[in-house]
Amino acid sequence: MENYQLTDTHRKLLQRYGLSDQENNCFVHWYKAGDTIHEEGEPYSHLIIVVSGKAKVCTTASNGKDLVLTYYLSDGLIGDMELASTSDVGTASVVALSDVECLVIPYQQQRNRLLQNLTFVTHLARGLSEKLLLSSQNYVSTALYTGEQRLCSYILQGAYKNFFQDNLTDVAATIGISYRHMHRLLRALCEEGVLEREDHGFFILDEEELKARSSEAAEE
Repeated sequence: MENYQLTDTHRKLLQRYGLSDQENNCFVHWYKAGDTIHEEGEPYSHLIIVVSGKAKVCTTASNGKDLVLTYYLSDGLIGDMELASTSDVGTASVVALSDVECLVIPYQQQRNRLLQNLTFVTHLARGLSEKLLLSSQNYVSTALYTGEQRLCSYILQGAYKNFFQDNLTDVAATIGISYRHMHRLLRALCEEGVLEREDHGFFILDEEELKARSSEAAEE
């Protein structure tokens, strides 16, 4: 994690959220792929706005090992559910899948002030509803679609600039298939020219074909 000074891009983003008055109170942080932005169970004392990059939000399964995907983030807020519910403890972990740039706003002394800001609360409510919808869609996908359809959807959601990288053990657990079967599916997608394996992940060669094999295409 690295800190940077605010730019005009950051100031415009604060303005969009109705938070221009927080300019002197916030910081810019960069996280590298694989970094944990926030750990499940750790207290929140700040709000995070995603500027660029991609991260996954996940919770620990009851066995204490597997990570279950909730949704992906490429913009919006981190810590919004905790802020809205007045909880101080993170309900999920947030892990960077690429380099992620964030605006971090401490709110220990101003939670009520934020929740009285109509522009900010409108964005907060919209983001929460979108996350609920994504979580519901992922649940339905796990229950109704084939392993290949679930894997293709996972790759599409998790890719950043057509590149997908993640912990493959977690991927298999999240989409509900064995690690061996997942590797067979990935190998087939590579052999058929849909994906290309690289050192740290997979490059999407044929996005349209990947979409055609996903659970989203099955719903059409």
